[in-house]
Amino acid sequence: MGSNELAEKAAQLLEKPGPLTIVQAGDPVLRQKIAFYDGQLDDDTLGRLIARMRETMSEIHGAVGLAAPQVGLPLRLAVLETPAEFSARLIERGQQPVPFTVLVNPSYKAMGRSRTASFEGCLSMVGWQAVVARPDRIRLTREDETGRHLVEAYDGLGARIVQHEADHLDGMLYLDRSELRSLSTTEQVVARWGVAGVTAASQQLGFALP
Repeated sequence: MGSNELAEKAAQLLEKPGPLTIVQAGDPVLRQKIAFYDGQLDDDTLGRLIARMRETMSEIHGAVGLAAPQVGLPLRLAVLETPAEFSARLIERGQQPVPFTVLVNPSYKAMGRSRTASFEGCLSMVGWQAVVARPDRIRLTREDETGRHLVEAYDGLGARIVQHEADHLDGMLYLDRSELRSLSTTEQVVARWGVAGVTAASQQLGFALP
C-alpha cells in the first residue's frame, strides 16, 4: 500500500466518530510484515490516529495494547497501556504498570534465557486464549510519535505486552507462538485455569512448560 493510499485509508477511519473497528483473524492485514514507518502520515493525522487507538483500547475491558494492523492499517505502529484498574494488582505482584506508550518501528531482543508461560488473548481473536512462553526480560528499540529513537528494558507483563504487539507488526498472532494444546475459550481460562494455574493446565491439557 503506497503512502497516499495509506493516508487516505487513515483519513477514512478517522472520519467516523467513536472507537475504531478491530479487525479479526482471517483478514490479510494481520498477516503482513509491515514496512518501516517513514512518515507516511503527516504529524496531525498520526497524532489523531494514536489518540483514537488509545480511545479504542480504553473502551475494551482488559485491553493493554493495540497495533495499527488490528484497525486495518498496515503501519508499523502500536500503543500500550495497562488500565488503571490493573495497576494496584501489578504493584502488589512486584511489577510496574505500563504507562501509555507509543511504539513506532519497534524491535526487541531477549535479555537472558529465562522464559515464562502464560495465557494470552488478543482483540483480533475474540473468545480464545492460549499459553505462550516468552522471554521474561527484553530490550526494546523503538521510536516515539515525535521520531525520537529510544532503547528500553522491559520485564514481566510489560515485556509480554511489548512482544505481543511488536509481533503483530511482523504479521504474527500469539497463536503462532503458543502451545496449541492449551487453546481454550476465555470462559474456560477464567473459570478453570485462572484458579488452577498454568501448571495445572499443562498437566491436564498435555503441553510442556519452559
